[in-house]
Amino acid sequence: MNRQVAGWITHRWTKWAILAFALVFIGAIGSFGAQLTSVQKNDIASWLPGDAESTQALAKTKGFSDPNNIPAIIVFTRDSGITGADIQAITEDIQKIKGVDGITNVTTAGLAGLPEDKIDLWIPYMPSLTGADLARFTSPDGQAVQVIAMTHMSSEGWEKLPGIVTDLRKIVDADTGGLKASIAGPAAQGADQAEAFGGIDGVLLFSAVGVVIVMLLLTYRSPVLWLIPLFCGVASVMTAQGVVYLLAKYGDLTVNGQSAGILSVLVLGAGIDYALLLVARYREELHRYADRHEAMAHALHRAAPAIIASGATVVIGLLCLTFAQMNSTAGLGPVAAAGIVVALLMMLILLPVLLVICGRWVFWPFIPRLGTPTQTSKGFWARTGTVLAKRPRAVWVGTTAVLLVVSFGMLQLNANGLSNKDMFTSEQPSIAAEEVLAKHFPGGEGSPVAVVANASATDEVVSTLARVPGIDAASVKPMGSKDGIVYVEATLTDSPDSKAAFATVDRARDAMHKLQGANALVGGQTAINKDVQDASAADNRLIIPIVLVVVLLILMALLRAVVAPLILLGTVVLSFGAALGISALVFRHVFDFAGADSSFPLFAFVFLVALGIDYNIFLMTRVREETLRVGTRKGALIGLAATGGVITSAGLVLAGTFAALATLPIVFLAEVGFAVALGVLLDTLIVRSVLVTALNLDIGRYMWWPSKLAHKRDIEVEQRKVDPDDELVPVG
Repeated sequence: MNRQVAGWITHRWTKWAILAFALVFIGAIGSFGAQLTSVQKNDIASWLPGDAESTQALAKTKGFSDPNNIPAIIVFTRDSGITGADIQAITEDIQKIKGVDGITNVTTAGLAGLPEDKIDLWIPYMPSLTGADLARFTSPDGQAVQVIAMTHMSSEGWEKLPGIVTDLRKIVDADTGGLKASIAGPAAQGADQAEAFGGIDGVLLFSAVGVVIVMLLLTYRSPVLWLIPLFCGVASVMTAQGVVYLLAKYGDLTVNGQSAGILSVLVLGAGIDYALLLVARYREELHRYADRHEAMAHALHRAAPAIIASGATVVIGLLCLTFAQMNSTAGLGPVAAAGIVVALLMMLILLPVLLVICGRWVFWPFIPRLGTPTQTSKGFWARTGTVLAKRPRAVWVGTTAVLLVVSFGMLQLNANGLSNKDMFTSEQPSIAAEEVLAKHFPGGEGSPVAVVANASATDEVVSTLARVPGIDAASVKPMGSKDGIVYVEATLTDSPDSKAAFATVDRARDAMHKLQGANALVGGQTAINKDVQDASAADNRLIIPIVLVVVLLILMALLRAVVAPLILLGTVVLSFGAALGISALVFRHVFDFAGADSSFPLFAFVFLVALGIDYNIFLMTRVREETLRVGTRKGALIGLAATGGVITSAGLVLAGTFAALATLPIVFLAEVGFAVALGVLLDTLIVRSVLVTALNLDIGRYMWWPSKLAHKRDIEVEQRKVDPDDELVPVG
């Protein structure tokens, strides 16, 4: 940051104007943050890849039914067999279900008055496209009746699903004389997910704030100082939510529940990281300058470039997600990037203003006094540097070997998607109901395969689809036609979220695509899930290389070298591999997770590389600053000693905030939180402090090739002169 700009921000008069403006801005923009849920798009189209076959099929079915109508499957069971009295009770429940807000039209014809000797009669499935939004049929074993109530995903998205499902449960759980009822299907599963994600804005944020408070207290050991970074961090979250709301409302930015939740954790964690770096540099400058305004101006001038470069790396890395096929993934990029920009502004403008207004006393009881020495020469990281300097090559070779070995744990990672029952870390009502449903009905009931094709090819489509292995031939039937398009449904013989069902979708597509002139498209919930997994895997292959190239270019521009950026990027990738390898082993052998979502490697990579490179930037910008004075080897030791404590604290804060994701009962978020937290700790404690420092010491000035620093030899200094505040005395 320009010295004049830094001085203007911290001027003894302008600081008050900046504070007043910042508080008004936070209050005005932050007030919109409470409305963020109103602009979220949690409908199916906002998550799917736009060019996927299931998306195209979904668009064509809009003429037959609302694609945002999803089924809540109510399963009534009696082990001794459904009775006529049960049928009557179910009929009465259906009448009550009609009045539930969010349930579309209900048809009951054909169920009431069914004689007991015909209880096992198969009542055909009647979807909403024929005008009946409630389908009824009895299981072949006579022990269960399935009622499919179509729920509408309104503009509020899945947030209303828990209320709808709760209302349904109140109806069907009433005294029924021993008749049991369970609610399964996409609507019930969506309700469980909505309740889990609902904790993001509550439990998750409070957990993250709690971690931040503990870490700030441990870092500063002051009863007052921690309040200022925390206030700026919370203000950043509120303002970021308001900015994202305005961008979604007026700028066509797509926001969903997942991106909104990650936004708050990311902004809080990254913002506190930037605050820690600035406060640490400010503390150093207070030892050198009597005037706190001048001390902050120098701290901003020196620390801002590293903070801005780190923030820019995260922002650009996140924006690379816009290349994703998955709409949900592509939308996360600009949402999170906007949050990081807000955090940067808060920590570079509001934080320094508050610190200079409060004065030195906020550091009590460890108040930095003019002329007193800093503790970097005697601290843990200074001693660590001394040890590393003895045999740097052995250290970096050994560390690299260990990280490579644990990286092979990635072979244990099964990132091919999760079934419904494996998506949660705890037992959910919808999953238990799915097991009841599967016991009495064919696996694909309630989630049929949907085919849209030219109406002229109806007979050929039906006959071909009936011959596909994995499709119940008797279930294949045209459900209606409109504007020259026919809609055909078929039931899967396997569970709709299983790999076997995905394989059936592939076979059905191969068969349909071979029909000349049919223009047939295969969709439905199973096809949607399969396309999501395929698109996520494709995004991994596309975006990971893009992020690597972008980060490399940023490092080259910042450090004005080629060798150092290549080495730093290699260490971050190595750290990512080690984190993923260890995580895969823990997921399988400790947490007993069935696998991981296909998008997990991409999310973990973007967060770890974009955020992990921060610590290398913090370290290497300081090393470069010191190298200009004393050369690379000595600069590496001073840089480690000066930044070790603050970077460690920053890493612990960020790891703690992401670990808070484990408080939600969603396997995907728990895995992302664990992997990112572990990776950040590896970056902070091993890669940055041990591996990068050892490489700096061993490679020396050649780290800065081809810049002029590559020709600057180290100044030989006495071993006792390692404090950055000391004058460096040449030996001899």
